Amino acid sequence: MNAFSGFVLRHKLLITLLWLVVTCAGAVAATQVTDRLKEDFTPPGSAARTANEMIAGTYGTGGAETPLVPVVTLPAGRPVDAPAVRKALGEAYAAAARQSGGRAVSYAGTGDRRLVSADGRTTFGLVFPRAAEEGEGEEAEADALSAPLAEAMRAHLPPGATLRVTSMEGLAESAGSEGPSVLMETLVGGVGALVVLAFVFGSLLAVVPLAVAVVSILASFLVVYGVTGVTDVNFMVQFVVALIGLGVAIDYSLLLVTRWREERAAGHRGEEAVRRAMATAGHAVVSSAVAVAIGLIAMVALPVGFLRSVAYGGMIIPAVSALAALTLLPIVLATAGPALDRRWRRAGTGTGASRAWTAWTRQVIRFRVPAVLGSAALLGLLAYAALGLNLGEAHSGALAKSGPAYEGLATLKRAGVPSGVLTPVDVLVPAGTDPAEVAARLRQVRGVHTVVAPGGAGWRQGGTALVTVIPAAEGGTAEGKRAVEAIRTAAPPGTRIGGETAADLDFTRTVYGAFPILLAVIGLLTFVLLARSFRSLLLPLKAVLLNLVSLGAVLGATVLVWQLGYGSDLLWGISATGSIAVFVPAMLFAFLYGLSMDYEVFILARIREEYDRTGSTEAAIVEGIGRTGRLVTSAALILCLAFVSLAAAPIIEVKIFATGLALGILLDATVVRALLVPALVSLFGRWNWWLPPWAARVLRVPPSGGGGGAGAVEGELQGHPGQDRAHEPALDPLP
Repeated sequence: MNAFSGFVLRHKLLITLLWLVVTCAGAVAATQVTDRLKEDFTPPGSAARTANEMIAGTYGTGGAETPLVPVVTLPAGRPVDAPAVRKALGEAYAAAARQSGGRAVSYAGTGDRRLVSADGRTTFGLVFPRAAEEGEGEEAEADALSAPLAEAMRAHLPPGATLRVTSMEGLAESAGSEGPSVLMETLVGGVGALVVLAFVFGSLLAVVPLAVAVVSILASFLVVYGVTGVTDVNFMVQFVVALIGLGVAIDYSLLLVTRWREERAAGHRGEEAVRRAMATAGHAVVSSAVAVAIGLIAMVALPVGFLRSVAYGGMIIPAVSALAALTLLPIVLATAGPALDRRWRRAGTGTGASRAWTAWTRQVIRFRVPAVLGSAALLGLLAYAALGLNLGEAHSGALAKSGPAYEGLATLKRAGVPSGVLTPVDVLVPAGTDPAEVAARLRQVRGVHTVVAPGGAGWRQGGTALVTVIPAAEGGTAEGKRAVEAIRTAAPPGTRIGGETAADLDFTRTVYGAFPILLAVIGLLTFVLLARSFRSLLLPLKAVLLNLVSLGAVLGATVLVWQLGYGSDLLWGISATGSIAVFVPAMLFAFLYGLSMDYEVFILARIREEYDRTGSTEAAIVEGIGRTGRLVTSAALILCLAFVSLAAAPIIEVKIFATGLALGILLDATVVRALLVPALVSLFGRWNWWLPPWAARVLRVPPSGGGGGAGAVEGELQGHPGQDRAHEPALDPLP
């Protein structure tokens, strides 16, 4: 690192010009990359994906898209089975099919009384609009489809009849707009970051980490733009780059700038202070960048396009952020750092250990056992709640509370029609198989409300046929998913089961079925990296296990707040969703694993450094937390502000995702890093630094000073835990 920092400081102008060019190119790329991103979340090769593509390709409708559901309420004395009424309904639904360019089914065409309420006055049908073809742009929103469809139908309905059009998409859209853009979310997070940094530094130096973050994010977008020319990249990568970039780039800059200020306070000036800061904090930045990348790039092994896109972002953003922090930031500190750092300084922005964090750490060490038991109990209870996780789309009751789509759903419920009609299942019947026989077979499946198999061009093409199964329960519920699984089991050989619920089931099976292997690989890679960085076997093991436990706790908290509704109504006015979108746990893991490991590296690297200097575990903990606690807390607060801005989006899945991110960062920075980590390190004593010679040879690092090996460890564990260990014998000198 000394040689590297020397190279950077000798070529200030060249490196600055290179970053200026890259930043300008990145600004251009950031405005164009969105048009090159994809929105496909379905695992390739899944049965549901194949079925949906075949249905959309053959019929131009249905597949993964849920239909519009027109709900007609007839005037008193005019039931649906009156000849004139039935004829009018048939004409209305025929008009709906023509207007939408797709297919429609109703009581008028099937005579199925399960499409009618018990009193005969309310009836519903399904309208599958034609899907947009390649090059035609994005699919129209449900509201844009519903209004003209309702207008076309009303011209044919009996006098006095009322019509409301509902759908799952319409309910979701009525709950809010698209929300703030990625740029707006990043700007809000950036403003919040500037306020926090100004409080931390008390000088114009506060703008430096934010400037490094801007450069890192724009440079990363330039790399992403290049990647889109080679392979498909999911649109989620822009959130990874913007939000993770804002977090890690500021984190790395905070670490280096804080250490630079300490070196200046110790009497080092000019480039010497920068070199000394790079020699210590620079190593932590590199280790942290690799740890963040590991948490994300391991997802490249999963056969899901959007997770691979997250992996691309996971490789790009920490690498670019670390490169900017280790090349551009030293130049800024060496040239303009002193001038930026001597303005409006106030009390509390000093360079020594924080008094508050030092006092807190001493109390945690004093009460280490209760601290471990209490924090472990909290994490355990939250993680236990994660066992009740139900993956799927949010229930209709958690979506819109007003508007035409809500009124249509309310009408259905008052008429005794189950809400499962909003999430039907399309079955593609091959040539040579009688669709009527398939329909009769599937009607016997438990959880099925009814099955329709109308004739006509919209339902018969090229010898194939479409049969639509209407379940009693919505696809996002446990009952709805069991019904789809039962439909798959009961369907004759050769038939293909489509629909969004089937796609969610395939996603869950493909992604989370491989998750244990993924966790094992990520855990092993992280363990090896941290074992090399800390020259310890216990510290990296603790770090990996705590990360996994805290991630389980975050999932549990998300289940409690959203799926069960303990907080969603209070915070957002949204009732329990009953389920969590299938992509949320995977994305939470991808974001939080790397970020929380980021904090772990910052803290333990400083504790390791202080232990090498003093030979005292407790002194190292107090000094390490005292000097990094404010840094970690500030970094966590900055990220929370970014995630709160993301949670402002009214889309429920985005709210759930953002809430999980914010809860994860808060939980990690408080319960885990401020309480559990110092308490556990204090309890472990010299076991923290145990690295036997064979392990050091395997890891290719110098052996860690262990104070006499296992015997010394046992001696400390039998000592007096409340005493200061400053009197401990010095460790063997490290090379």
